[in-house]
Amino acid sequence: MRNVKLDATEKEIERNASKWVPAKQKTVAKINSIIDQVRKTKNVNIRISENDLANLKELSSREGLPYQTLISSVLHKYVTNQLVEERDIMHSLKLLQISN
Repeated sequence: MRNVKLDATEKEIERNASKWVPAKQKTVAKINSIIDQVRKTKNVNIRISENDLANLKELSSREGLPYQTLISSVLHKYVTNQLVEERDIMHSLKLLQISN
């Protein structure tokens, strides 16, 4: 076996490995069900302006990912309330400046 250097987190895991207990089969099944649901995708067709599509392709190129993945990511963030609007950020910054 190779001699592998462990980081602090890995060392902590090794120290406490004997305390770990396997998850119940019902819990494992629930986790696997959630993973399966997340992996399921559905193809959709949308109409988008040529200008918006060109901008999306440019942004995705800079991010190093396919533009469809960028679109999917933005939509996911929107429907899960993780997409933050610029005006909300600016409002928060103004509040922080006032409190300082």
